[in-house]
Amino acid sequence: MTPYLYLLPFLLLFLVFVVYPVGYGLFVSLHRWDLLAETRPFVGLEYYRNLFDPETPQSQFFWNSMKNTGFFTLISVPLLIGASLGLALLLHRPIFGRAFFRSVFFLPGILTVSVMGILWRWMFDNQIGLVNAVRTDLLGLQPLPFLSTEGLAWVPVIVGTVWWTIGFNMTLYLAGLGNISQSYYEAAEIDGATPWAKFRFITWPLLAPVTLFVFVTTVLASFQLFGQTLVITSGGPNRTTQSTIQYITEEAFSNNQFSSASAMAFMFGLAMLIFTYLQFRIMARDARGEG
Repeated sequence: MTPYLYLLPFLLLFLVFVVYPVGYGLFVSLHRWDLLAETRPFVGLEYYRNLFDPETPQSQFFWNSMKNTGFFTLISVPLLIGASLGLALLLHRPIFGRAFFRSVFFLPGILTVSVMGILWRWMFDNQIGLVNAVRTDLLGLQPLPFLSTEGLAWVPVIVGTVWWTIGFNMTLYLAGLGNISQSYYEAAEIDGATPWAKFRFITWPLLAPVTLFVFVTTVLASFQLFGQTLVITSGGPNRTTQSTIQYITEEAFSNNQFSSASAMAFMFGLAMLIFTYLQFRIMARDARGEG
């Protein structure tokens, strides 16, 4: 019984803060949940069916938010991986002030999402933003209404997110670069390999496990987009930057549709579980040397 007693505290916390909320959320999604009503009738899968009925606003807004979240993930993940790898390659070299620059690129990650959002909302403000001030005063160009134009509203969200989170991925790549033996590069130099050849045939293959981990964690974090769009664009204009979690929150706490919001949360969670399962299959295959 000794090992089980050591596991008991974690088990209790897991049951209280994970199993119970998930089960209660499932229970809510199967009932017409009205806080002011005396009865909450069982409706089965009604709220799940609404998500696949194109005539319902829940279906339209939910899948639109899923599309927005997918677009953000598709654009931000390659930027976060490519930029962080590039920074890691630069700061892995013995340059002057290397520790200082590593700290500079990592420090934005300690900011809260509200601070980051307010900063980048001000940077891209339609009237008084720094970006438009540079465009008008230094370049002589007309200001662009970033926050009120469909398409352009994604610019501060994506740029701000990359600036905010690039330091964590950079640190992971720096750790991976530090584990690569210099003997590989010395042998490549003897063979006359170019810098590109060293990167292609030594650095990139040996960083594959790190890249896979960075890819999985970055995609999962991007799918959980919420604070950036809430603070910077408020989901606008015309819901074009509204993320899935942001719409679920609106459905629950603004529209008081807790059952519908719970059904959306479970659908979104199912999509995340499927993606996570596929990624773990890839990781397992890579660990066995099959990929």
